[in-house]
Amino acid sequence: MLNQTAFVWEDEVPVSLACRTRVTPNGVGISIVYTPEQYRRKGYASACVAALSEHFINQGYKYCFLFTDLANPTSNHIYQAIGYQPAGDCQEYSFVES
Repeated sequence: MLNQTAFVWEDEVPVSLACRTRVTPNGVGISIVYTPEQYRRKGYASACVAALSEHFINQGYKYCFLFTDLANPTSNHIYQAIGYQPAGDCQEYSFVES
């Protein structure tokens, strides 16, 4: 399982997906969390991210981390409900010649 980067949550059929990204010596990132529209609001993404986070902690990582859009209250609620805590905000700047 450690060589894989995409993890699928199944309930008889695939219902949600999360990917491992940005591995550091102490932590691992989780990204690209996706649930098809017909399976949303059933707890699949929450279960997928929680199980994947627990898996990485059990593998010896000290922490897991992820990025979420502050404008998406659903994902922010899900991640905080399973134990993630906000650590900071990011800004994106683009410099162009005038």
